[in-house]
Amino acid sequence: MSADNLRPNQPVTIYDVAAAAGVSYSTVSRVLNGFEFVKESTRVKVMDAAERLGYVANLQARGLAGGRSNIIGLLVPVLDNSYVSEVMMGIDEALARAGFNLMLFTTHRHAGKEQQYASTIASMTDGLILLVPLESPIYLNAIRERNYPHVLVDQTDESGASASVSGTNWHGAYEATQHLIMLGHRRIGVITGLLELSSARERLNGYRAALQDYAIPIDESLIVEGDYLQPRGYEAAQELLKLRERPSAIFAMNDLSALGAMDAIRESGLSIPEDISLVGFDDIPQAAITHPKLTTVRQPLVQMGRIAVRLLLEQLDHPGSPPGHETLATQLVIRASSQPPR
Repeated sequence: MSADNLRPNQPVTIYDVAAAAGVSYSTVSRVLNGFEFVKESTRVKVMDAAERLGYVANLQARGLAGGRSNIIGLLVPVLDNSYVSEVMMGIDEALARAGFNLMLFTTHRHAGKEQQYASTIASMTDGLILLVPLESPIYLNAIRERNYPHVLVDQTDESGASASVSGTNWHGAYEATQHLIMLGHRRIGVITGLLELSSARERLNGYRAALQDYAIPIDESLIVEGDYLQPRGYEAAQELLKLRERPSAIFAMNDLSALGAMDAIRESGLSIPEDISLVGFDDIPQAAITHPKLTTVRQPLVQMGRIAVRLLLEQLDHPGSPPGHETLATQLVIRASSQPPR
């Protein structure tokens, strides 16, 4: 069959591809779904026919028929930073090994887009991974009611109804703050993440707990809300540096915010760590190559991505099973950006 023999204005179907390739419908289905147990010559013949006819899989119809699209959706806030890249690397590796493809949407931290994209992706994919999503019970409840497989990454769900993988945020922040206290710092500024995110709240609680355990009064003026992005880290550090009694150390609750803080500190004519010590969180690749190298709390970001895929595939293979939850240990990595105060 050639493209000229097809009915005008009618979409090409999988049956058309089977007829053009001279194979059965089930063989075409196995090839298009990526199954391995198909002869290479048959696979080439099917793919050539599909390309020649301009066949595009109707993913929505396939989902309604109860089949799998072999596509997993991924919602990320932004693409321009190493934190997202590291987690995505783990997700991509794990999906490739399992024979799944990835459909990516960028939300730019817009709650409306998260809700819209989650609904769109759910109609075209087998499951959804949400990387540090804003808390939105409306759309999360909607996909839970549909029993649609999904996993939250670096965000916990207090109800426990969504599968999730995260780091030990409270413990990591406690260790970072304790490290600065043990160096002799008493005025420790903090740049939080968006407090709509559970990870930011947990890290802030860890910071507060460390100060309390060492009998250091909590000064609310030293706590500035950030958004986990570098520009806001720069602005937040400027606010801390303008205080009548500026901090001798700053704990930025992610490395991107710490990089922004570095710029602000240098522009103020101060040195790191001689004038101000600086600690981050995540241990993205830039943390080890910036000057000075950044003391930070390491999260196993690539591993988090891999585990997110495993938790999602478990839901696909065992529908109705309770959602899985995993918490991965963080580790304080001491480098050159922290030292005792003058």
